[in-house]
Amino acid sequence: MKNYFLIIGLSLCFSILSFAQSALKTVTGVLLDGQGKPVPSATVSLPGTRYGTQTDEQGRFTLTVPAGQYTLTATMIGYESVRQSLNVNDTDITTLNLTTQERESALDEVVVTASRRAETINEVPSAVTIVGKRQIAEQTAINADVTNLLQYTVPALAVATGRTSNTGQTLRGRQVLVLVDGVPQSTPLRNGGRDLRIIDPSALERIEVIKGATSIYGNGADGGIINYITKRPETGKPFSSQTWAGLTSGLSHGSGTQGFRLSQQFTGKTGRTDYVLNGTYERSGLLKDANGAVISPFYNTGQMNNYNLLAKVGHTLTDRQRVELMYNYYASQSKLGYVEKLGTYGKTPTIGVPTSNEMLGTPQGTPYNHNLTLRYTYDRLVGGTGLEVVLYGQRFRTVYGYEAQFFENGGQSNVVSNKQGVRLNLNTPFRLGKALDGELLYGLDLLGDNTAQKLEDGRFWTPDMAMQNLAPYAQLKLDILNNLILKAGARFENIRVRVSDFTTLKTYNASTQKYDGGVAVQGGNLRYEAFVGNVGLRYAGLRFFQPFVSYSQAFSINELGRILRTSQRSIVSQLPTEPIIVNNYEAGVAGDVGRLLHYDLALFRSRSALGASFRQSASGVFEIVRSPENVWGYELAVELRPTRFLAVGGGYAYVEGKTDANNDGTYEAYLGSDRIMAPKTTAYVRLTPSQRWSLTVNALRSGERNRFAPNARGLYTYGQGPVTPYTLVNVNGSLNLTSKTTLTLGIENLLNADYYPAISQWAARDADYIKAPGARGMLTVSHRF
Repeated sequence: MKNYFLIIGLSLCFSILSFAQSALKTVTGVLLDGQGKPVPSATVSLPGTRYGTQTDEQGRFTLTVPAGQYTLTATMIGYESVRQSLNVNDTDITTLNLTTQERESALDEVVVTASRRAETINEVPSAVTIVGKRQIAEQTAINADVTNLLQYTVPALAVATGRTSNTGQTLRGRQVLVLVDGVPQSTPLRNGGRDLRIIDPSALERIEVIKGATSIYGNGADGGIINYITKRPETGKPFSSQTWAGLTSGLSHGSGTQGFRLSQQFTGKTGRTDYVLNGTYERSGLLKDANGAVISPFYNTGQMNNYNLLAKVGHTLTDRQRVELMYNYYASQSKLGYVEKLGTYGKTPTIGVPTSNEMLGTPQGTPYNHNLTLRYTYDRLVGGTGLEVVLYGQRFRTVYGYEAQFFENGGQSNVVSNKQGVRLNLNTPFRLGKALDGELLYGLDLLGDNTAQKLEDGRFWTPDMAMQNLAPYAQLKLDILNNLILKAGARFENIRVRVSDFTTLKTYNASTQKYDGGVAVQGGNLRYEAFVGNVGLRYAGLRFFQPFVSYSQAFSINELGRILRTSQRSIVSQLPTEPIIVNNYEAGVAGDVGRLLHYDLALFRSRSALGASFRQSASGVFEIVRSPENVWGYELAVELRPTRFLAVGGGYAYVEGKTDANNDGTYEAYLGSDRIMAPKTTAYVRLTPSQRWSLTVNALRSGERNRFAPNARGLYTYGQGPVTPYTLVNVNGSLNLTSKTTLTLGIENLLNADYYPAISQWAARDADYIKAPGARGMLTVSHRF
């Protein structure tokens, strides 16, 4: 009897399986570019279902699906997205021939940072900037500092400092969370102001900037996210390589300013394995201002040794599974043989003068930033659900200058941060009728962050801070009638910080001419919990008019270290260490008018019941001011393409902010210019009349911000100095000498403008009153083997 039921059961299973197989139909096709060449590694899917695949090296794909009506999409970074209705009937095989073009429309840009899953910008209900390969190459040919690159390409990001520190380079008036391939680089427990300058542009495929407070990646994204996406392998053949060699020099006063830059890349694909290996070494020359004076050594980027090594290897296990290992190393250290000659704020600049003595202490800069990531993906694991598991680690150390008087017995501080974490991401597509496609993204983040700031001799300035962050999240996406995108999500932050016992470091007080500090503080455990969310709506039915509205929150315990290191209490739990929760409101519109015009406009406001602004005490230590903050503004970016060989564009951003210093409900005091940038305008003209040569001219104007009055002695407080306007013009031209060899010339500060960058003005300190470099040139030759 048991055998009888077993036979019946097996027969029934085989019958069901046979029926299921017979009900499935095959969809095949090929994806080609405008020149008829195959587009490999493109994602082909049926939104709202569990069906999807990737194109092979010949651009071919195959899907096995039940009969029915679908919408098929094909997306690939660097190409316009393809969307086509698909009717799968009783025919056993349906064949499609799809064509795409290299991307000219920003709406077709693919972004992964906004929701941890690849999607085009017209599916994202918030403001996004993607800095692509062409922009990276153009700006790197002028100045290879990534902070300089960002100031020209991201409208609401404050202007670069021109120094090793990115202090004051905020996004929409707030601190930004920096990532490399989704791995956090910022040190919010003790923000050292060097999280932007932690990778060389030669290692980058693109940069994704999500503007406005967001919690999708956790602690620290009060103003948004900047995600450096490392290069992906070029899989057209088993092996290819490219070499770049460049010379740099000052143009107005060239003596001693020469430097060089070398970069080598190997990439390819063999069988199921692909790889990319990229190494860069740069030795920068001496920096001089427009009048020939040597720039002050304070955070100077001159005569630095910069290194970057990127190694990435991926293996496709099956048509649904892939594993990828990435390692990136970056280092940047000063070898500058100069000391500062102090000037007077508002009158004469602080400059550098040569010294015959060895520089005190460890060379300034970042001795190392190590990133290691292991990524595993499984497409359509169960019921169409996709799985991604990311294991990562980061080790970072940065060193500041020697302070002979500031610390008791002198000293030189450094910030050390080590992170380890796991990100578990799942996505489950679903479909409700014919009018509603949906997807549920959900997962869990686990992060351990150990950060401390201490002196090179071992004395701690901040105690050891060990953070454990466990955060589940969920994000719902609904695509209504293929035109209306609704997103809503939430994240639960659960953070524990263990603070060791410590004694505050003694620092010199110029007013009393004595040393403050030396307070013994009992450590302990700090606990933070918060439920933060977001909701947004975007209409994508009209290509020339795509409006969006959104509300999002960010959570951070930014600058806990600064609060601890100035403690006046003996128990850490008694300190005001409450977290910052930012509420961000945004509305905007983007669109393409044919191929002629692209535009983006966004208006925003962000509020927080507690802020984290700096205030410099009499001892020179920066303290944290905790008061309500209100930041608002708007940004605009446009590009006009009257012909295929000419593009004219630019951007404008206005940001303003106030604080409620006495907590009475009225925002009466302006935030300092270390938080709020002066209005910024960028513009460019790109001429590409042939495939052989191109020319780009770009300009930046930092506007005026004068919100504060000096004290009775005529002096300004840190962050409150008046900022006056200045304009920079750069040029970049490239010429293809052969099909494999290219010559590029980039000139920064073409007009040799003599100016003080914004930080030199608003810092209002003699040591910070430093001019910017004069005209500089870079000549680069690249050859592809």
